[in-house]
Amino acid sequence: MRKTVKGKVYDTADMSVYKKVSHGWFGDESGYEETLYVAEDGANFLYTNGGANSPYTSEKLTSLSKVKAEAWKKANA
Repeated sequence: MRKTVKGKVYDTADMSVYKKVSHGWFGDESGYEETLYVAEDGANFLYTNGGANSPYTSEKLTSLSKVKAEAWKKANA
């Protein structure tokens, strides 16, 4: 997935996965996944996707500040 932030294009294919967390199972309408990606320049992105009844009903890539990325890491340790 690609996202442009401040004129720079980020692509998850070129980033490192820090951690992936899945809730539910494949086909679960309430299930979802969150994946924290780290770009070469240190930028953090949270990829989210889920079923129709989940908090993430569509695929999304959100940039995170270092503080928010650290909070996500602690919450998903």
